[in-house]
Amino acid sequence: MPNNMPPLPSPHLVYLGLGTNLGDRLANLERATTLVQERIGTILLQSSVYQTEPWGLKDQPEFYNQVLLLETRLSPETILDLILEIEKEMGRIRHLKWDRRLIDIDILFYDREVLLLDRLTIPHPLMEKRNFVLAPLAEIAPGLLHPVLEKTISELAQASTDPLKAEILAS
Repeated sequence: MPNNMPPLPSPHLVYLGLGTNLGDRLANLERATTLVQERIGTILLQSSVYQTEPWGLKDQPEFYNQVLLLETRLSPETILDLILEIEKEMGRIRHLKWDRRLIDIDILFYDREVLLLDRLTIPHPLMEKRNFVLAPLAEIAPGLLHPVLEKTISELAQASTDPLKAEILAS
């Protein structure tokens, strides 16, 4: 009897950036990681947690940031929808740009794809100017090549002009 099931889509490698500066920040990262694993894909690597100064709006608590590498069969648009659902479920309320947040999850890379959609840009714009993204990303993927800038994450981290510190808090 032939198998009439359509083939599964190929797996994709996705890097997600997580950030939080409200409430129990470590618990927020752990909960977000659990929900990502349950709904989006298998986590292959996760960086240490970095304590970082706020970027954009200064008058707010410091952030905890982390980067995850996962494997998924979902499209970028589906991932974005699920991320927004997770953020809302965890209590994220969007006020001002760069304002304090219970959780923030961003798609940094989706394979080596370059996407410019109305609601989604991949690779994530401005990541090369943000140590809170570069430091954890360089920890787990120093040789990853940025498909637009054609530099490795390690090269981008070394060339960063962001004056804000990103220091390892916990592994």
